[in-house]
Amino acid sequence: MKIGWIIFADLNIPNFVEEECMADPFAKNVATSAEDAAKIVPRAEFRVFGQGIIDIVTEKIWNGKTVLFQKRKMPKETYFISVNTNEANVKVRDGLLDIKTKVGETPEGYEIFQPRGKFQFPVKKEDLAVILSHLKVNMELKKDSYTIDEFIEMARRHPELVPVSVEKLRFGFTIDGIICEYAKVWFNGALIESACVESENYAGMKQVVENLGLAQFPNMNYLRAAKRVVGLEA
Repeated sequence: MKIGWIIFADLNIPNFVEEECMADPFAKNVATSAEDAAKIVPRAEFRVFGQGIIDIVTEKIWNGKTVLFQKRKMPKETYFISVNTNEANVKVRDGLLDIKTKVGETPEGYEIFQPRGKFQFPVKKEDLAVILSHLKVNMELKKDSYTIDEFIEMARRHPELVPVSVEKLRFGFTIDGIICEYAKVWFNGALIESACVESENYAGMKQVVENLGLAQFPNMNYLRAAKRVVGLEA
């Protein structure tokens, strides 16, 4: 353990604690089968979007034992937004087709998302069919597998799917073992700020959400935020 200045270049906060033995929850994606994804304990998520969010979080970031991770400029991602559901988070991240689906909520209304797999391209027809079923759209699949460009183009042509370009500058940290982040997010080039608290420890999340000053905001996942920016939701 070492004491020093925060490694986030955008801030100037002294005396942070960096624990090198702790796994980085913001590390690069790796391919995961549907079978292995089903074994993952799902995290509950509380996320907010708006302006001035980052200032609120950084003012209260030390309300607990805070561990900071390096900021990460994410590679450009593509989210596949379905007009039929807000419960299937499907995106291309780090070159993988990544899906998680909402399976419930905590008593506080924090959404619980279960990972369903991270698939390498070309994606098999059978895997893509399952993903499309979660998006609640029908799409004729004539080939045995599909490349990333083929799937994006198919989504662009589909009347119930909207591919949205998403770029993120993420600042990850934990408070009392609860995963948190604040971020700058660009939906099709439109900038908005975000913050998130997520954990398998559902009970522990509530105190962190309150301590960060986020409880005053409505919980909004990436799908709903993207829909608002591109005009699919008021």
